[in-house]
Formats: sequence, structure tokens, C-alpha cells
Amino acid sequence: GQTAGPDDVFLALRGLRTLKARLDRHSASARKVAQWLTQRPEVASVLDPALPSFEGHALWRRDFAGASGLFSFMLGRPWSKPALAAMLDGMSLFKMGYSWGGFESLILPQDVARYRSATKWVAPGPLLRLSIGLEDPEELIADLAAGFERLVRA
Repeated sequence: GQTAGPDDVFLALRGLRTLKARLDRHSASARKVAQWLTQRPEVASVLDPALPSFEGHALWRRDFAGASGLFSFMLGRPWSKPALAAMLDGMSLFKMGYSWGGFESLILPQDVARYRSATKWVAPGPLLRLSIGLEDPEELIADLAAGFERLVRA
């Protein structure tokens, strides 16, 4: 429709009252998960401007006051589709999807090369996009660690 219904407006206004607390939690948890990923041997790079090790971090610090829970990482080498499926399909906390604004954590493989037109996308392996939700970051890390185990065993 062309107008918002009263129930939708009520829910949006209700959510705004806790927005800062939720975004602070998303950000803090995402930085913890991102930092952990930088130490994984399967990971070539973590694409998160909020990390001090990120190439564009100084620009990010200059222009932004905070970060969300959304970032990506690249695996260090190509993996077979069955191996990647074993990793992703076995996740217990991470769900697959594009809804980057919810409270639950999401993971999704992305084929960036299909969308590049100005420059060629060159990556050592698949790109995985994460949206870190409100779950305990240690539990999310454990879920990713188990996923990496499935990936290398497949």
C-alpha cells in the first residue's frame, strides 16, 4: 500500500526506543567476531572498516561515529560447493538470508564478480557476508568454528 498502517507505525516507534542499545550490541559483537576471524587460517581477509587492521580504517574513523553488525570475509582459497555447503548448511545459530536489519545473525555467500562492472573482482576464495545479531558472540564464534571444521573435513 501507499500508507503505513497504525500497527506498523506502533511497532516502528516501539523499536526506536531500544535502537541505540541494540546497535551498540550488534557493533560490539561484530567487532569481536571479526577480530576472531582475522586469526583463522581459512580466512584470507576480513572486510570490516571498523577493524584497525582494515586498509581503509583511517577514512572510516574520520567519517563515521560507529559501525553496524554487517561485514564480510574472504576465504583463503577456492572451496568446492559441497565443502562450502557443509559449512553453511550445518550452522546452528547463523541463518541464511538477506535481512540485514534483524536481531538474528545471518551468513550468506556472495558472488561479487557477477556484480562488478568498473573493475574486476579478484579474490583467493569465496566471500561470506555476515550480519551479527544479538546472540552471545562467543556462541557465534563457536558456531563459525564448527563450520570451519565441516569445511575442511568435506
